[in-house]
Amino acid sequence: MKIKYFFIILMLAVCTGICAPMQKASAQTGSVSFQVFYDELSPYGTWVVTPDYGYVWVPDVDPGFTPYATNGYWIYTNMGWTWMSNYRWGWAPFHYGRWYNDPYYGSMWVPGNEWGPGWVTWRRSGGYYGWAPIGPGVSISMAYSNSYNVPYNQWTFISDGYLGRTNINNYYISTTNNTVIIRNSTVISNTRVDNSRNVTYNAGPDRVEVERHVGKPITPVAIRESSKPGQSVSNNQLQIYRPRVQQTVATGPKPAPAKVVSYKDTKSPAQKSTSTSPKQTTQPAKQQPTQQQQQKAQPAKQQPTQQQQQQKAQPAKQQPAQQQQQQQKAQPAKQEPTQQKQQKEQPAKQQPAKQQGNQPDKPDKPEKENQSQQHEPPK
Repeated sequence: MKIKYFFIILMLAVCTGICAPMQKASAQTGSVSFQVFYDELSPYGTWVVTPDYGYVWVPDVDPGFTPYATNGYWIYTNMGWTWMSNYRWGWAPFHYGRWYNDPYYGSMWVPGNEWGPGWVTWRRSGGYYGWAPIGPGVSISMAYSNSYNVPYNQWTFISDGYLGRTNINNYYISTTNNTVIIRNSTVISNTRVDNSRNVTYNAGPDRVEVERHVGKPITPVAIRESSKPGQSVSNNQLQIYRPRVQQTVATGPKPAPAKVVSYKDTKSPAQKSTSTSPKQTTQPAKQQPTQQQQQKAQPAKQQPTQQQQQQKAQPAKQQPAQQQQQQQKAQPAKQEPTQQKQQKEQPAKQQPAKQQGNQPDKPDKPEKENQSQQHEPPK
């Protein structure tokens, strides 16, 4: 009987240990909605309501930002070429959803519920590899076909020997060459299926082919799921947050961003970068009248106070000064005849200048010249 009870207890323990992780995993993967994007990306950009795609995210980046080209690089994982972004928010927009380029507002991201190593279309040409973001509403079969056309300036090309470098941005080919390269290129249709998530994606260039161009073997990096938003590479592993996202929610409140901006009120990257300088230039113009008014108002109040204080505080010290003033008054009396003589002599010389016109300074020179001419004959 004891042996029977022992086996029963053992079986219950084993079942409990197996079922608990399964329930925990199902709870983690079944409770994530688009709300995770709305909450986690809000500090790094603006959510905008658009007539075509609903809620769209605009990142706070510098002008010239290009998805899958700016501030990141490609690494080869067990799922193919995977984009490793250096942005904190890169775990979401480069592995879910789609990017598209607005002619005025720049790059915008439309959320999606399928995870992939990078939602781009790949091409190869003589000595080059290239990729471009897949637009919203484009199916996988369409994106990797010859009939899918992406604008030339949205493609990024590199020499085939530089794929896999962390400083790949130093080797981008100028977009002025894209037209010629694309005309001589072919689509890389290396599609795979993630059976665990039922997702079809493109793994990019073949690893053996890239090894031949690079000249060294490429060891795949293992993808490990992180429990919190973010991504990092260490010990030949890519730790990245990639939850299963539900596209619709049957019960509860509908997912939505906490703050939304209308499409017409959205700022372009150029406007965002210069939004600080206008404020600095307009503030002094508003403050100048106030400062001038304060300067005009303060002297009127301070002058009487300062004069009264000086008169009250220094009456004894001013007596000698008053005596000096009396002495100074006595001296001008002696100088008056001299000044009067000068005043009498000057008008006599200046009268001709006044008659000729309002040019009092010109008559002085002729007089000096006449005087010099009068003294020359005796010599």
